[in-house]
Order: sequence, then C-alpha cells, then structure tokens
Amino acid sequence: MNPVIKEWHELKEIAQQVASNAYAPYSRFSVGAAVMDVEGRIFSGCNVENISYGLTICAERNAIAAAVAAGVAAGELRLALIYTPGDRPAAPCGACRQVMQEFMLPEAVIISACDADETLEWTVEQILPGPFRLLVHSKLGNSD
Repeated sequence: MNPVIKEWHELKEIAQQVASNAYAPYSRFSVGAAVMDVEGRIFSGCNVENISYGLTICAERNAIAAAVAAGVAAGELRLALIYTPGDRPAAPCGACRQVMQEFMLPEAVIISACDADETLEWTVEQILPGPFRLLVHSKLGNSD
C-alpha cells in the first residue's frame, strides 16, 4: 500500500474515534480531525460547541492546538484529515483554513472524509489563497 494512503487511513481512524467525543448538542454535527507533523507524530481533536455559538472550537483547530501544546512549531504539520459522519465530506470553515495556513507546510495536504468513499482534497495553498498576513516592523514599537 502507498505510504501516504496508509497514513490517511490511520488519520481517518483516529479522526473517526475522536469525533465520537465531540460536544455538539446544538448543531448535532460531530467532527473529528487528525494532523501529522513532519516527524510522523499524530494529534487529534474534536469540535466543542458552546451555547454562545461564536465560542465554538472546531475539530481542526483543536487538533492543531494539541500539536502546538506538544511542541510542534508553525509550518511543521504536513497532513490533515477531517472526518464527518454521514455520506458527504465537509469543507473546513474560514477560521480553520487560516489556522491551517499558519501551522501547515504550504504543500501540505488536507483531506475531508466521511463514512462513504467520497473525499475532498486540497493543498494548503489551494484551500486559502491570499491568506491574511500581519506585516510588522522588525522592531515592535518602532515608529519609523
């Protein structure tokens, strides 16, 4: 089996497992995500909703936060898999796309999978063309 395909299968299994832990009482839309860093370490997360819907944290951002908590630096994630139960995969939201852009390699691949065989696939560059970038002086507070 192709090593990348094997990795995706492993990520999908992990994302499926963690999706069952999602806290989604309002949308009833459970999501699991798994990301792999350049060393092959895997981190996972699920969505956690809040009654104040804007405070909801998506599975993708939770998986990336778990990687950061373990010491993964920006630009060191190379694979991501998003899993949603059902027969159609779902694309990540804009906030997740921006966070992925910051923490994943530009050529990293993102796959959205579901219970059916259908998948969606992008590179980081494809999923968020023209990402937000903060332009600052090399010395903070410099008024020049």
